[in-house]
Amino acid sequence: MERFELYIPKLEELWFRQKILSDPKTMSYNANWDVKFEGYHKDTGCVDFPKEEWASWHKEWIGNEPKRFYAYIKRTSDGAWIGDVNFHYTEENDWWDMGIVIYAPYRGQSYAVPALKLMLDHAFHNCGISRIHNDFDLARKEYSAWETHRKAGFKELGMENGFMQMMITREEYLK
Repeated sequence: MERFELYIPKLEELWFRQKILSDPKTMSYNANWDVKFEGYHKDTGCVDFPKEEWASWHKEWIGNEPKRFYAYIKRTSDGAWIGDVNFHYTEENDWWDMGIVIYAPYRGQSYAVPALKLMLDHAFHNCGISRIHNDFDLARKEYSAWETHRKAGFKELGMENGFMQMMITREEYLK
């Protein structure tokens, strides 16, 4: 079984985040949302991440735990970065929202659940946060993403505005 670790990228290593965000196969899950923000490409789901923005993004996301956390998922056998994970505090709901993206060439290899569990372990053990949330648009039929979260211990909270709400608490994870 493959082993993974979380890797906090240095500023000059954000080229991998840029690569993920600009890859249409990786970002296909993000396509066709009805949102308007600069740099979003509705047709592919890709998001611009120009080098000029790296420093401010890095300052906001790196070293700001437990409010924000971002890391690459590193395969220990060869050091390859296979995706990324993140979480951030959402004050209006008093929970942390999270994200996980597996770079397209590494999908379908059963990497998502162990990577998600690594992030949860860091969140609950190292950062001491209380609960992590994610949601999924039912119209998009994101079955593999739902199943990944279930296998990692997330519970379904119910539906809200067409989105399946899922959550895991620190107590649930640590039991």
